[in-house]
Amino acid sequence: MARHSMALHGTTWHCMARHSMAWHCMALLNMARHGMAVTLLSRKLLPCCAHWSVGSDLSTDAEPSLLTLPAVRRMSPVPEELSLVPLHQHPELLEACAELLAEEWGKSRAVRLHALQRSSDAFPTCLALLRASGPAEPTCPHCLVGHVRLSRVAGQPGGLLVESVVVARALRGRGYGRQLMEATERYARTRGFRRLHLSTHDKQQFYAHLGFIPAEPVQIVPFLSPAMPAAALRAFAAPPSPTPATPAVPSAPHTPLPPPAIPPPPPLPPPSRAGGGPAEGGGQSPQESPHYDTRGLPIFWMKKDI
Repeated sequence: MARHSMALHGTTWHCMARHSMAWHCMALLNMARHGMAVTLLSRKLLPCCAHWSVGSDLSTDAEPSLLTLPAVRRMSPVPEELSLVPLHQHPELLEACAELLAEEWGKSRAVRLHALQRSSDAFPTCLALLRASGPAEPTCPHCLVGHVRLSRVAGQPGGLLVESVVVARALRGRGYGRQLMEATERYARTRGFRRLHLSTHDKQQFYAHLGFIPAEPVQIVPFLSPAMPAAALRAFAAPPSPTPATPAVPSAPHTPLPPPAIPPPPPLPPPSRAGGGPAEGGGQSPQESPHYDTRGLPIFWMKKDI
């Protein structure tokens, strides 16, 4: 009698444990099927749960069927594929870049296209940041994210001026601006340059976070077409040939000029900073600049060694 009671008690406990395990496994399988995150302990139980038939009656002792487990979705995002390409190697992007620049700074489409078509390996070089399209963008194999132009700096063989930095308005606030500048630095280093210059009206804080510091204004090298022959370039740089001397003609006597007036005193030097040294970047700070454009807006010049 006692043995029979123990047997019944063991059967009851076995059935209760089997029901509890089955319901736990069903919950885990549903979570995995819908891509929900599960704990490490629950993942160890998933292979065991594969032997439970979700569609079978739990009260019967039917032969368990194997269940294929769906892949668990990764919680970390996959990095987006971006690429920085020279615009003159991708003429199909000319129209999109012209619209992007016109949307930000105006001017006609013809003027923008003319400036973009001057891009070449000999500088100025226009660069386009592209990203791979997603499933919702089947008609855009390479979507335009941003644009930047690089020009040679006069008197600095290792310097480039960064201009026309822009990111599409619909894509701002996602970190593309930083990625555009970092990709531009890598491109400049591969071309053998070691310093970048730029100017901005109101983005000096953004560039400061990227490592740029206040600097003096610079000038770019005038545009020279790569198709211009070297002889023509040397002709522009050659000194003028001497002209034949003309015979001197005696001039009429002239009255002596009055003595020159005393020149005014030189202007006082600008006040120094509290530390006693000259202000870095020619008296420029992240909030104030001594440089202004034709409209009276301050211009902040910055540089970065790369």
